[in-house]
Amino acid sequence: MTRLLTYLAAPALAMAIAYPVAANAPQFDTPAPVAFMEDVSTGAVLYAKDADRRMPPASMAKMMTVYTAFEMLRRGDLKLDQEFEVRPETWRKWHGPAAGSTMFLSPGEKVSVANLLYGIVVLSGNDACVVLAEGISGTEEAFVQRMNESAKKLGLTNSNFGNSNGWPDEGRTYVTARDLATLAAATITDHPKLYKQFYSRRDFTWGKTLGSGSAITQANRDPLLGRVAGADGLKTGHTEEAGYGFTGSAEQNGRRLVLVLAGLTSSNQRIAESVRFMDWGFRAWQAKPLVKKGRKVAEADVQLGDAATVGLVAPNDLKVALPAGAVPAMTAKVVYQGPVKAPFKAGQHIADLVVTSPGLPTQTLPLVAEKDVAGAGFFGRAWAGLMGLFE
Repeated sequence: MTRLLTYLAAPALAMAIAYPVAANAPQFDTPAPVAFMEDVSTGAVLYAKDADRRMPPASMAKMMTVYTAFEMLRRGDLKLDQEFEVRPETWRKWHGPAAGSTMFLSPGEKVSVANLLYGIVVLSGNDACVVLAEGISGTEEAFVQRMNESAKKLGLTNSNFGNSNGWPDEGRTYVTARDLATLAAATITDHPKLYKQFYSRRDFTWGKTLGSGSAITQANRDPLLGRVAGADGLKTGHTEEAGYGFTGSAEQNGRRLVLVLAGLTSSNQRIAESVRFMDWGFRAWQAKPLVKKGRKVAEADVQLGDAATVGLVAPNDLKVALPAGAVPAMTAKVVYQGPVKAPFKAGQHIADLVVTSPGLPTQTLPLVAEKDVAGAGFFGRAWAGLMGLFE
């Protein structure tokens, strides 16, 4: 059962609901057929234009390849210094102008996972993706199964991956802008150290030219790096079918924004629109403090625990995204599936604070358990069962 608790006058929320003023969401227009922006810090969708349309991702699909590898690194199933050999068959398929972006791998060379990840993230190497996929799972097809399992766990309900690098595959690989933003946010929040290590790198050197044997250095294609303060990732994409796209992120003064643009007509347009869109997100919106970290917001009923209720507290400083200069009327509700079944640990996400305001996006902020709650003993469970007969 979903429990709703309305707290218009709760002390923790008093500042947020004071001085009610009508507010409208700031307007933005873009020639991109598909556009999406989320304030990751607040959970607010700041802009959505055809955000649930299924579309080919081109190289933005590589974010799922990288996320899948990051998950394996976290579990210890993969090591950054682990090396994979470039199969001659793979090199032949993903070598030359017709094979798109390349890391300039050579047949038979052994490359570490770390360098393959740089090759994917910074250089957008199609060859690097396939070598990593084959090294991890034996075949690219087997690795793609891992990608789709990761996508399912992340809740990417409108996405499917048919290969590891986003190469056109007759429609088997498709995503939505909303799903790409979810994937980007998960990459940043689930793997902050790996994200920082790989996604913000400005260039990477690998391979040598055929004539002089000079080292080949390629720049990161991220259009925000060096143009927007706090920009630190993620991934561009381009094919004739998909047009020019980009999923990017930046953080300023504790605010983390993620944007997605797709279907643009040129690299220059992608640069201009990405910078303009991200600048709008930071200028037209502000973050307003709502609940301090550790502050108790409400209590949730507990089922089969050694306590009947548990406090719901803010896991960090909770903020809401508002139009710059506005303090609109807001309604805050605590929502959870309850009673919450024990056992659970302090800090476990068991409820949400849902903030609504006329004309503005709904914002969902996490609330966590204030303390550990163990499962009830035998007599406690028996008593709960007996009481259930009379409900």
